Amino acid sequence: MIIGTLLGLTIMPVFLLMLFIYFQDKYQKEPIKTLVKAFFGGMLAIAFTFVLDFFIGLTFGRVPILSDTVFYDAFLSAGIPEELCKFLIFMIFIWRDKNFDEYFDGIVYACFIGLGFACLENIMYVFDATIVSLAGGFVTSFFRALLSVPGHFLFGVILGYFLSMAKFRPEKKRKYIWTGLLLAMLAHGLFDWLLMVTDRLGTGLTILVYGLFILGDIGLWFCAIGLIRRQQENSRLQQAEIESVNTDNEFN
Repeated sequence: MIIGTLLGLTIMPVFLLMLFIYFQDKYQKEPIKTLVKAFFGGMLAIAFTFVLDFFIGLTFGRVPILSDTVFYDAFLSAGIPEELCKFLIFMIFIWRDKNFDEYFDGIVYACFIGLGFACLENIMYVFDATIVSLAGGFVTSFFRALLSVPGHFLFGVILGYFLSMAKFRPEKKRKYIWTGLLLAMLAHGLFDWLLMVTDRLGTGLTILVYGLFILGDIGLWFCAIGLIRRQQENSRLQQAEIESVNTDNEFN
C-alpha cells in the first residue's frame, strides 16, 4: 500500500503535465498512439543517455580538472547528453510522422518525450532512495515532482517550439534546429548547475544561489508559456489558411 502510494506520487506530476499540454492543443488533438510512442520514446532516451554518458566519461572523465567540477555533472553528464538524446528520439520517432502537421504539435510531442524521460528517471531515483529509507523515497519523490519533472517539461517546450519552426519554415531549418537544441541544453545545464553548486558553497552563498535558481525557474516558466501562446497563435493562423484554401477550392 505504501509503495503503491509512493509510486503514484512519483508518476502523478508527469501525468498532470501531460494533461496540461494535451489540452493546450486547441485545434487538432494528437492521436493517443502517437503520444504513447513519444512518451515511451522518452523512456528509451534514457538508455541512449547511459551510452552517451559512458563515452563522455571515457573522453572527459579522465581529466580531473574537468570531471571534478559541477560543470561536468550539470552539463556534460546531464544537460547536454539528455537533451541530445531526447532530440534524437524526436527526429527518429516524430519528425516524419504524418501527425506532426501543425505548429503546436512540436511542443506537445517534445513535452511527451521529456515527460517519458522524467517518469522513468523519477522511478529510478525514488527507488534508489527508498532502498536506503522509505522516508528518503518520499522526500526524493516530493522534490523531484517540484523541480525535476517540471524541468524536463520546460526543456521540452523550448525544444519543441524550435523543432516546429524548423518543420514549417524549412528555409531556416538548420538555424531553428540548432537554436532549439542548444537552448534546451543550456537551460537544462544551468538548471542543474544552480542546484548542484550549492553543495560546495557556504550558507550565505547557498541562499543567494537558491534565490537565483528560483528567479531563473520563474523566468523559464514565463518563457515557456510565451512559446506555448506563440505556437497556439501560429496554429490558429495555419488552420485559418487551410480553411481558406479549402473554401477557395470548393468554389473553383
